[in-house]
Amino acid sequence: MERNEIERIFEQFEQMHVIVIGDVMVDTYMWGKVERISPEAPVPIVSITKRENRLGGAANVSLNLKALGATPFLFSVIGNDEKGRKFKKLLEKRELSNEGVFVDDTRKTTEKNRVISDGQHIARIDEESTEMISREMEAILISAIEKRIEEHPVDVIIFVDYDKGVLSKKLFETINSLANQKGIPTAVDPKKRNFNTYKNVSLFKPNFKEFVEGTGISLKKGDLDALKIAAESFKQKQDIKLIFITLSELGVFISNGVTEQYFPVVIRYIADVSGAGDTVIAVASLAMAAGLNPKTMALMSNLAGGLVCEKVGVVPVDKKQLKTEMKLQKF
Repeated sequence: MERNEIERIFEQFEQMHVIVIGDVMVDTYMWGKVERISPEAPVPIVSITKRENRLGGAANVSLNLKALGATPFLFSVIGNDEKGRKFKKLLEKRELSNEGVFVDDTRKTTEKNRVISDGQHIARIDEESTEMISREMEAILISAIEKRIEEHPVDVIIFVDYDKGVLSKKLFETINSLANQKGIPTAVDPKKRNFNTYKNVSLFKPNFKEFVEGTGISLKKGDLDALKIAAESFKQKQDIKLIFITLSELGVFISNGVTEQYFPVVIRYIADVSGAGDTVIAVASLAMAAGLNPKTMALMSNLAGGLVCEKVGVVPVDKKQLKTEMKLQKF
């Protein structure tokens, strides 16, 4: 691929409008030092030196889309609590709209608290609601998303499922059906609970663990032949156009039903894998909407996921860095 072609891809991304629907959260990082073990129990005492809040879940997907030049519009539900107010402030700070983020007094805003010392995770403490959203909130979300689709241009819709209850079956089926009627491609980053709900979508991107748990098929991670058979069977059953399975340190597998391709990971220093899936679904969705072939889409997403793994914590991809990496590759 020529350099000017890569430039054109990123120029296409900058023209795109994306709806992101799913679970959001605050990712909180407590950085500190371990200098002794607690006398109360055999656990380290971490002296906190810095605290930082970042956007997580579907909000991090939106942040990645924005970092790539696209215009995201986020739909989700948060609680009427301090964490929810913190979340809205983070959206404002990152210049993301909160118009599609609704408050539910009966729910908690999800917050993941990570304790880190010398670049290593010591512990993670989660506060969250995981029950499905109420029928009333479901109706509010559906109405707002439908209005957005009818009144504004939409190039792709991304469903981001972190299993916290925002993506109900009715919400997905209603919006996916409308998208199909309008010719808008849809992408899904799934979790186990709703895994088989996602039918008739353009792009389905589980990681290997999610695919095994969601399908109930026993697979060895390195057995690509068995993975191809299982992926094709599931793709046909669910009427999926493109299935894209991330294999962490082994790379990625992608199939459009005509050809299957496997791409090994680009070797690099791994500091933290959290948030890499958000980056991959963001890049893959834009690439699909831009009409890129599966090979280019997979390679680009693979590179982007690897780049964010070099940094500690949930961070969006650096567009300039990704562009540079793309220009170094042989397509």
